[in-house]
Amino acid sequence: MDELDASIVRLLQSDARLSNRELARRLGVAPSTALERVRALTRRGVIRGYGADVDLKALGRNAEALVSVQLSRHQRSIYEGFRATVGSWPEVVTLFVVSGGSDVVLHVAVRDAEQLHAFLVDRLATRPEVARFQTSMVFGRDHDRVLEPLAEE
Repeated sequence: MDELDASIVRLLQSDARLSNRELARRLGVAPSTALERVRALTRRGVIRGYGADVDLKALGRNAEALVSVQLSRHQRSIYEGFRATVGSWPEVVTLFVVSGGSDVVLHVAVRDAEQLHAFLVDRLATRPEVARFQTSMVFGRDHDRVLEPLAEE
């Protein structure tokens, strides 16, 4: 990935609604060059899609938590079944498969603490593959919406 590709990715992460003409103008290249580069980045899987950055609180999801889950057994079928089921639940924003003391970390966003408690007790705790879980409330969140390629060493 060269500097032009990195610039395209940076600009599209900042505003995915940029027209090809505006993208080319900001880059100082011909629109055909910008279009071909974007298509190539998409074919290579660098650009996987476009989406909206949505405020969870604006959707009424005022309580966020990270739930570290330890599974009862470590078999691929157990992981896959858990991921397919729990990852489809509307409360789950993101599901991470991790190493360490936990097997999975869930980013959950719900209306309030009461709904979080119901999610944990009535849904997650009833899953037969869950051995235990630990919940950490999220009080604030910052994330970098524009990722730069890491420097080669």
